[in-house]
Amino acid sequence: MSIWSRIAHVFRPGSLDRELEEELQSHIDEAVENGRDPEEARRAFGRMLQTREQSRDIRIATWLDSLRADAVFGWRQIVKRKVTSGAAIVSLALAIGACTSAFRLVDAMLLRPLPVSDPGSLFVLNYEVLDNDDKKDTADSFEYPLFRQLRAAAQGQAELMAISYAGQVDLTFGTDQEMEKAYRQYVSGWTFETLGLRPELGRLLTANDDVKPGGHPYAVLSHDFWKRRFGGDRNVIGRTFRQGTTAYEVVGVLAAGFTGTETGTMTDVFVPTMMNAKAIDNPNWSWFRTWVRLQPGVEGEQVRQKLRAAMLAARQEKAKEWKSPGAKHRTEQYLNAAVTLESAAAGVSGMQRAYRRSMIILGVLVALVLLIACANVANLLTAQATARAREMALRVSIGAGRARLLQLVLMESALLAIIASVLGGLFAAWSAPFVVSMINPPDNPARLVLPADWRVLGFAVVLTLAVTVLFGLAPALRASSVKPASALKGGEDPHSKRRLMHALVAAQVAFCFLVHFVAGMFVSSFDRLANQPVGFSTERIVLLDTVAKKELPQVTWDQALERLRAVAGVESAALASWPLMSGNFYTSGVWANGHTPDREQPVYFLGVSPGWLATMKIPLLNGREFRRNESNPDFAIVNEAFARRYFNGQDPVGRTLETSDAKGKHFTAQIVGLVRDARYGELREAIRPTVYIPFASKDENGAPKGSDWGAFIVRTATKDPLDLATVLRREVANGGPELRVSDVSTQAALIRSKTLRERMLSTLSMFFAAVALLLASVGLYGVLDYSVIQRQREIGIRLALGARSNDIMRRVTTEVFSMLIFGAFIGLALGIASERYVETLLFEVKALQFSVLLWPTVTILGASVLAALPPVFRAVHIDPSSMLRSE
Repeated sequence: MSIWSRIAHVFRPGSLDRELEEELQSHIDEAVENGRDPEEARRAFGRMLQTREQSRDIRIATWLDSLRADAVFGWRQIVKRKVTSGAAIVSLALAIGACTSAFRLVDAMLLRPLPVSDPGSLFVLNYEVLDNDDKKDTADSFEYPLFRQLRAAAQGQAELMAISYAGQVDLTFGTDQEMEKAYRQYVSGWTFETLGLRPELGRLLTANDDVKPGGHPYAVLSHDFWKRRFGGDRNVIGRTFRQGTTAYEVVGVLAAGFTGTETGTMTDVFVPTMMNAKAIDNPNWSWFRTWVRLQPGVEGEQVRQKLRAAMLAARQEKAKEWKSPGAKHRTEQYLNAAVTLESAAAGVSGMQRAYRRSMIILGVLVALVLLIACANVANLLTAQATARAREMALRVSIGAGRARLLQLVLMESALLAIIASVLGGLFAAWSAPFVVSMINPPDNPARLVLPADWRVLGFAVVLTLAVTVLFGLAPALRASSVKPASALKGGEDPHSKRRLMHALVAAQVAFCFLVHFVAGMFVSSFDRLANQPVGFSTERIVLLDTVAKKELPQVTWDQALERLRAVAGVESAALASWPLMSGNFYTSGVWANGHTPDREQPVYFLGVSPGWLATMKIPLLNGREFRRNESNPDFAIVNEAFARRYFNGQDPVGRTLETSDAKGKHFTAQIVGLVRDARYGELREAIRPTVYIPFASKDENGAPKGSDWGAFIVRTATKDPLDLATVLRREVANGGPELRVSDVSTQAALIRSKTLRERMLSTLSMFFAAVALLLASVGLYGVLDYSVIQRQREIGIRLALGARSNDIMRRVTTEVFSMLIFGAFIGLALGIASERYVETLLFEVKALQFSVLLWPTVTILGASVLAALPPVFRAVHIDPSSMLRSE
C-alpha cells in the first residue's frame, strides 16, 4: 500500500472503519459458506477489536493518525476552557502580530534585495567626515568632476554609477495648471544596463544619452508610475513633459519591480545625470551617490584602495586653497578620511540610515513582548496542568509513554499558536502600513514594498514553531513527568509548580521593566526634542512654496507679495528662498576677518525679503533689516553663531564678508544686521553660522537677476493658518500669472516633521509597554490566584486558629513579590546596559535620570498591586468552616 493511501486513510477514519468491518465480515461469511460454525469463525479471528486495530495500523500512517487524534483532543480542550484559551490566544496574537509586523518593516527597509541582477555585488562609496561637534560620521555625497576621476581609477575592476537622491519635482504633462509632483532620479546612462534591467515598453537610457550636459532630455518611467499615472497606456512612448524650463521625451517604461535605489521612496521618473547641467562641472556641488558594481572575481578591498587613492589625490589638490587658522585638524581629517564600501544589496537611502537602529530596537522590544506573552501563557498552562494530573496519570497507567504525552500537550500548544498566528497576521497586515504612515508626513509619505510573500510566510511559520516550544515545552515536560501513584492518590508537590511559575513571573517582570525603561527614555527624548527652542515663532505661519516656468523679475515676486499682505486676516508676509527647517539648504565658503572657508563646516545661506525677520519674529540685535532696493551679493545679515566664529563674538555690523560663486568669482557683502540664532536645518544639530542675503539678486555683471522659485511666508491672524490657504493661492496667481503655488504647509508642521522618528519610537514603545504591562499583570494575577487556590485549606486553618488578614496577605504575596522585585532589578540592569545601544536615538536623556527610572517603577508597581488585589481579597475572605468541613 502506498504512503499516500495510508495518509489519505488518516483523514477519513469513518470510511476506513467501514471498510475494515466489511472486510472482516466478508471473511466470516466466507467461512460460514464453507460450512464452519459462525461462532467458531469469529473465534478464529481472535478479539475483533484487536484485529480491527491491527488491520487499521497496517493501512494508515500511525504517526500522522496520532497527531490527528491529539489535534482533535487539543481542540476540544481549547473549546472546553474558553476563557483561559481566549486569554492565551489574544496575548499571543498581539505578540505574534507585533513580531510579524516588525519583521515586515525590517525586511522591507533593510533586508529585501533590490530586484536587479546579482544585488550582492552592489556597493555604495562612503567617506568619513566630522560633524559640528567634531564627532566622526559618514557621508556619501559626491561631485561629478570627482566621480569622473573615481570611475577612471576603477576601470576594469568595477563599474561606477552616479545615482542622485530621489527628490520631488513638479512635472507638467499638459498645461501649467496641470502641474503634478513626482519623484525623480538622475542616473548615469549605463546604470540600467549595469543593473541588468529590462524595459516593459520602449527602451531604457544608454551611455550615449549621458554625454553632453543638457543634450539628451530623455526620461524613463517606472512601471508603478506608468500604471498609476497613465493607467498602463502603451502609447505613452513619445509623450513629453516639462520640468522647469526643460521638455523631456518619454523613451521607455521599466519592467515591473524596480522602483529606484532609495529604499522608502518609489522613483517615478529617471533622467540622465547630464540633464543636471548646472552641477556637472561644479566641483563644490555634491548631489549624488557613487554606486559600485564589482566585476566577477574582483575583491572589494582592491577597488576600495584604488578609489581611496583617487580621492586622496583630488582632495590634496583642493586643500591647497585652504588657509583658515585653527582648522588644521579638520584639513588633516579631510585628507586622511577613511573610505568604505557599504553593501547596497537592499538599496541605500537616508531613511534606511535614519531608521536602521530604530527598526532593530523596535524588533527587540516586540521580541521581549513575545517572551512575556509566552511566559504568561506558560504560566496559564502550568496552572491548568494541575487539573489534568489525574488524566495524565491514567494515560501513563494504561501504557502511554512520555513522548506520547509530550506530543499531546505540545499539539494543544501548537493549536493555540496557530490560531494566534492567524489573528496576529491580520493585526500585522494593518499595523505594518500604519507604522510606515508614521515615518513621513502625509505630503511626503514613506513608500515601502510590504508584500505578504514567501519571506513573510516563512517567518510566520518559524515564529509559530518557536512560540509553541517557548510556551508549551515547560508545561509539556511537567505534565509528562507525572507520577501515577501519587497523582491517583491525590498527592502532589504544589511547591515545585509554584517555583516554576514564580520564576516565569520574574522573567516577565524583568522583560516588562526593560520595555518600560526603554520606552521611558524614548518618551523623554521626544519630549525634550519637540520642545527644543528654534529661535523663531511658528504660530499661525502658512508657507506657500511657489515655482515658475522661467526666471521672473523681482518686481513680479514683489507684486504677489503685496497682494498677500493686503488679504484680510494676514498680519504680515515675506519672501524667502525656502522656509527654515524645510530640508532645503545652501552652503558656501566665507572669507571674513582673516578667516577662510572651512570645508567641513560651511556656512548656511538663505535669501530673504525685507520684513522677513519681523514675520518670523527673529530678534534683531543690532543694525537693520534689508531695504527694498538692496540685493544679493552686496548686503548681508548674520546670526550670533557667525559672529562667534568669524568675529570672536564681537559686533560684526558695518564689517564685510566675502563669498564666491560656482565659477570661483569673489563678491563682497556689507554686514548690515546681527540677529538672534535661529534653527536652519535639524533640531539635533548645533545652530550653525548663517548668512541671510537679499532675495533680490544681481548677476556677475551687476544686472538684476530673476528667480524661478521661492516661498511666501505668511503670518495670519486666524488660529488655523490653513483657513486662508485657498485665498492665498489665488492671490499669488493674481499677483503673477506665471507663478504657481506647488505646495502649502505650515511652519509648525515642518517642525513636527523633524521629530517623526522620535514620535514613532515613543508612540510604538509606549504601545508595546502597555501590552507588556497588561501581559505581565495577567501573569501575576494567574500565579497569585493559583497560589490561593492551592493553599486555601492551609489559609482556612490559619484563619480558624486566629491569623489576621495582614498575616495572610503577607504569606500569599511575599514569595511572588520577592520574585517581582528580583525581576525588576534584573530589568533595571538590562535597561542601563541597553543605553549604549539606543543613545544615538536619544536627545539629552540618560538612563539614570530620575524621570526615566520613575516611570517603569511606578507603572509596574501600580499594575502589580492592582493585579494582586482580587486573589488577596479572595484569600482573606476564605470561610474557615467550609475548608474544615471539606477536609
